[in-house]
Amino acid sequence: MAEAEKDVSVEESTDESEEEESEEEPKLRYERLSNGVTEILQKDAASCMTVHEKFLALGTHYGKVYLLDVQGNITQKFDISPVKINQISLDESGEHMGVCSEDGKVQVFGLYSGEEFHETFDCPIKIIAVHPQFLRSHCKQFVTGGKKLVLFERSWMSRWKSSVLHEGEGNIRNVKWRGNLIAWANNMGVKILDVISKQRITNVPRDDISLRPDMYPCSLCWKDNVTLIIGWGSSVKICSVKERHASEIRDLPNRYVEIVSQFDMEFYISGLAPLCDQLVVLSYVKETSDKMEREYCARPRLDIIQPLPETCEEISSDALTVRGFQENECRDYHLEHSEGESLFYIVSPRDVVVAKERDQDDHIDWLLEKKKYEVISGTLDIGLAYISHLVEKGEHDMAARKCQKVLGKNAALWEYEVYKFKEIGQLKAISPYLPRGDPVLKPLIYEMILHEFLESDYEGFATLIREWPGDLYNNSVIVQAVRDHLKKDPQNTTLLRTLAELYTYDKSYSQALQIYLTLRHKDVFQLIHKHNLFSAIQDKIVLLMDFDSEKAVDMLLDNEDKISIKRVVEELENRPELQHVLFKRDHHKGQRFHEKQISLYAEYDRPNLLPFLRDSTHCPLEKGATEGQMGGSQRPLLALPTAGQAVVCPPARAPAVGGLPVTPGLPPPSPAFITGLLNNIGTHVDPILLIHRIKEGMEIPNLRDSLVKILQDYNLQGRSEGCQAGGGRGCPSPKAQNSGR
Repeated sequence: MAEAEKDVSVEESTDESEEEESEEEPKLRYERLSNGVTEILQKDAASCMTVHEKFLALGTHYGKVYLLDVQGNITQKFDISPVKINQISLDESGEHMGVCSEDGKVQVFGLYSGEEFHETFDCPIKIIAVHPQFLRSHCKQFVTGGKKLVLFERSWMSRWKSSVLHEGEGNIRNVKWRGNLIAWANNMGVKILDVISKQRITNVPRDDISLRPDMYPCSLCWKDNVTLIIGWGSSVKICSVKERHASEIRDLPNRYVEIVSQFDMEFYISGLAPLCDQLVVLSYVKETSDKMEREYCARPRLDIIQPLPETCEEISSDALTVRGFQENECRDYHLEHSEGESLFYIVSPRDVVVAKERDQDDHIDWLLEKKKYEVISGTLDIGLAYISHLVEKGEHDMAARKCQKVLGKNAALWEYEVYKFKEIGQLKAISPYLPRGDPVLKPLIYEMILHEFLESDYEGFATLIREWPGDLYNNSVIVQAVRDHLKKDPQNTTLLRTLAELYTYDKSYSQALQIYLTLRHKDVFQLIHKHNLFSAIQDKIVLLMDFDSEKAVDMLLDNEDKISIKRVVEELENRPELQHVLFKRDHHKGQRFHEKQISLYAEYDRPNLLPFLRDSTHCPLEKGATEGQMGGSQRPLLALPTAGQAVVCPPARAPAVGGLPVTPGLPPPSPAFITGLLNNIGTHVDPILLIHRIKEGMEIPNLRDSLVKILQDYNLQGRSEGCQAGGGRGCPSPKAQNSGR
């Protein structure tokens, strides 16, 4: 049994053995109808479809009708009903459409003109068929089927009149109109009516009355104007409508039906379509699981058969994995066909698959895929001829893809074909399929294609540089070509980025680094780490900091053994704000620069200057006091709490009065300021230096308390150091040290 094409049949499987590739060439090729159909069936389900040579009409369970092109793109949408669309009918011109739905609505209207008929009945309408020549004024007729078959005709007054053609044998479940003949199926069998004479020609009873007609509906199709094909259950009947001889008519209809072929299929029939003198049959398949001992829905089959009077001959049989086949019933499948092109549409609630007769190109493709070279003489010549044939047809991408199978590992043939593609200006078409190893072609081949992209498609060029290994071509040749293009467009980011990648392949890391920094490319830090480029960035620290100061600081502090903090600080000499970013991350890393950090905190981070001074053991008191007062600006800097009020250091750079700095035009440091310093210097600064610099005669508020606190701090520090030196023995408790006040 031949399998359907891979894009249809291998998504899901019910039996691993069914996935084995057959050596028998299939008669049909398959593809899934996608684009708008995919979008529709993600939210809705297909209930019916009809096919015209110009377009498709798809009905859904949510009452929508979509007009689609042959690729499945939506061209028009109609909101017919809130419930399931049961049937869509088109006339031969494709200009008039009839629609019926489960809630009894019937509409017949022109796609390019006004509405013809609109009515809602009190029962579900299962089928509708418009006259094939509805476009003509004297053929304004259509039939509907629910509990009865009704013919609607428009009179000369533009009014619609109805007449019951048949009733009393259950619901009408299918109808097909061809020429002047209408065929319909109800619970009992199939009838054919001559619309002109209003005579019923025949009744063909159904064979297996045990099957529920709603679950296993009748399939009808006209092969031509006089040949009707009936499929019901597993039975197929081919009926021919013939004229009676005048001498035989009497009280009989002037036509009769002869069953010219009758046979049974292996499975239940879901749809029928003619294919020349053969027949295409869509079958619903149920199989029994040996493990679970119960039936399950298997993949539907599409068979091509040759009908014989009492049997048939199987030509091909394909199992199709349509989406959701495990949940589908026989009534969920439909087979629609386009007569002019031998296209067959397998319709199910969640999928629409198109089957088409395979042509000579498909035949050659299959032979090449199966490596059946012995079937034809001169196999390589045939393959090359096929590639040339595709090129002549303008199918350049297909021809390029076939090169992979035909040329294989023959480097000489590959190079020959590449030059042929160059002659017709299609180097881009073959570029995705070029071998990149085993075989490897001459560097000139790859360079030729890169130059082609560089002349017209920078993004495509960049993609090839990323995808192709750097040793396929002469890197210096391509670098020079890119640099020549950059002379014309020096700010082109795509070319600059690609040039950086080329420099990386060539291990010219410094040049690559410079481009990445210029582009502010996110991979610059990865490049530095990966290739250990710390020596190359010693004069580029400012650029790195400007690009991403956080990542730059992380990298610099984590790699002090490769680039010293001293060198970093020197490089940032003219960018003090960046120096501060560096130090603020971890000011202990630059202890030798703590004096510099005082100025930086004063200028860029005043609120944290005092915490820094408290934490630092490397800051000179005079510098701290000076910067604390000056702050590097004309604004107040520090607030020192004392006696319940704020002590503010006035900004200034000026000579000292009484040993402490003052600002011209501003008063000297106040007693409250001195108190604030005494209360906050802790053990970081020698308090004697500060006390000696207090102006003689100045009254300092709470001086005694401040001095006692300083002595306590020093006493605690001294005892703590003694405890550490002595192993912690004999250390008095903090309470014992409060007696010095």
